[in-house]
Amino acid sequence: MAADDHGHWVEATIAGEAMHLLAARALYWPRMRRLFLSDLHLGKADVFRRAGIGLPRGGTHGDLQRLADAVAISGATSVWILGDVVHGAVNDSAWRHDWAEWRDAHPHVDAAALSGNHDRALAGAGLDVELLGEAFDVGPFALRHEPCVVEGLHVLSGHLHPCVGVPGLGPRRWPVFWLQPRTTVLPAFSEFTGGCQVEASRSDGLVVCAAGTAAWIRRPPASTRDEPAPSRRRRGA
Repeated sequence: MAADDHGHWVEATIAGEAMHLLAARALYWPRMRRLFLSDLHLGKADVFRRAGIGLPRGGTHGDLQRLADAVAISGATSVWILGDVVHGAVNDSAWRHDWAEWRDAHPHVDAAALSGNHDRALAGAGLDVELLGEAFDVGPFALRHEPCVVEGLHVLSGHLHPCVGVPGLGPRRWPVFWLQPRTTVLPAFSEFTGGCQVEASRSDGLVVCAAGTAAWIRRPPASTRDEPAPSRRRRGA
């Protein structure tokens, strides 16, 4: 396990595959040139503003700029979102313009998404995203929005918005990748999200995304590290 010279990512082997855990809160699979992220929550701030809660604008633009940077740094040719692409009803809001600009700027990057618990309007949203349904298996991985157990595969998921406090970085909690022996939970990609405090076991690893840097704060023990998932018939590798 290693990191790049600038702290943009750390490296880990997950289910036998070399992976990069990016400070931008996305997981990159170099062999497939595929970027995974979860909980983008497009339009979430708009939902709050329509409910009369004053929030600053520009959050979606910032998230999409970070996504553009992650694509540029990694060289990804596809972006797969593990659910909660949108947040609630899809309206003609500013975020739709931001998303359309992002897609226009990345015509050679394929986009696909699982359906999450906030994605009831995703199918008719017209976002130029391939819909993968609620579950999709690829290589040694089972893609799900919510963490679960899938026999024979390693689950990549989101939903929980895992985070931890880090000594020396103030009172706030920071987003983390939560690496468990058979499941990896990605941090929420959107800046405008709450978080679930991680209660890691001795067999878990944690990679924090803070101040533009990814860093190990807890490495999984050698007995559970980098184990490939048991063999099973695979789709889509």
